[in-house]
Amino acid sequence: MFKYVELDVILNQTFVKIEASDYEITFHRNDGRKFMFYHEQDCCEAVYVEEIIGDLDDLIGVPIRRAEERTQDDPDAGESGTWTFYEFATINGSVTIRWYGESNGYYSESVLLKEV
Repeated sequence: MFKYVELDVILNQTFVKIEASDYEITFHRNDGRKFMFYHEQDCCEAVYVEEIIGDLDDLIGVPIRRAEERTQDDPDAGESGTWTFYEFATINGSVTIRWYGESNGYYSESVLLKEV
């Protein structure tokens, strides 16, 4: 069971582990709650983590003080392309996770956040 949540739910949370792959990022709390960034892939699209700037360990063990999302269109994309940037900061430092989505223009290129 899961529910979609807004990014601000991450604020002031303290995480004990963060798992990252090309297609999802999962933040784990010590009470078993998890928050997952991902995209439900469809036939004519691809959305993936293109780059992580910073050290995810800087987000472990201390509260998240800033959580921001911003997007930018890719002017060089074949049909449609979007970068989605997530920036997280703690007293230890900040991390930017850059996602890239491409499609034929009829499908979503957005990243979702759910609590699982």
